[in-house]
Amino acid sequence: MTCSVSLVHSIADLRARIAVFRARGERVGLVPTMGALHAGHLSLVEDLRKRAERVVVTIFVNPKQFAAGEDFGKYPRTLPSDLELLASVGADLCFAPAVEDMYPPGFSTAVSQEGPAKADLEDHFRPTHFDGVATVVTKLLNQAQADVAVFGEKDYQQLLVIRHLARDLDIATEILAAPTLREADGLAMSSRNVYLSAAERAVAPALHRALTRAAERIRAGEEIGHAMAEGYETLVGAGFAIDYFEARHAETLARVVTLQDGPVRLLAAAKLGATRLIDNLAV
Repeated sequence: MTCSVSLVHSIADLRARIAVFRARGERVGLVPTMGALHAGHLSLVEDLRKRAERVVVTIFVNPKQFAAGEDFGKYPRTLPSDLELLASVGADLCFAPAVEDMYPPGFSTAVSQEGPAKADLEDHFRPTHFDGVATVVTKLLNQAQADVAVFGEKDYQQLLVIRHLARDLDIATEILAAPTLREADGLAMSSRNVYLSAAERAVAPALHRALTRAAERIRAGEEIGHAMAEGYETLVGAGFAIDYFEARHAETLARVVTLQDGPVRLLAAAKLGATRLIDNLAV
């Protein structure tokens, strides 16, 4: 039988609960999410349970990282079932603030970056996205003052953005990366996968297969541009509308030509119907 997870909505209550953990000398871990939790999120909680005595999960669908015409309004909101899932993996506390608590009247501050946030990848197609991500994550890290926070590698550019903001703004929270959790057929777990039709869901794993095949060919010595071009054409043939399918430096997201240009990460974003999928893979 699982225990319930405590739920707080205000910043004051969050800080009060964390102060109790601190008074006991307990290490605090943080997992920021937008809810609609799946096994990938739960794996982050389970990973932090090994690193901290207390795990706090935030659930907040952040309007500032959605542009006009994106899916903010229909993004799944499943707090009751999310709480049951969090209890099943031993999370201690869930912070689920209202929009007006995170962005009260007169809110006028944004966190903006260069570097990995301006790599001509996600930022090209969602130009306001990372300002919204950086702003809300800075607020959450400040509100929780956790010892450690974990973010999934599936949103790889976002992970680099968060690492840079923590470094640049002298935020003491240690930022950890967790590997992408996948379905049995390789599809990266995502809250947006529920939007896929049955036919689209059958095609979706081709994105991971194309990345895997390209990485294998590059490791074997094939020219990066050629391997990536073939993967691109394969995905187009499978019915994807591709935003990008690129090889980049794993730490800076600068473009690369050969493996000698540095550690290489392959990154992809593509649509199947109305659903946008992202994925990435180390070479």
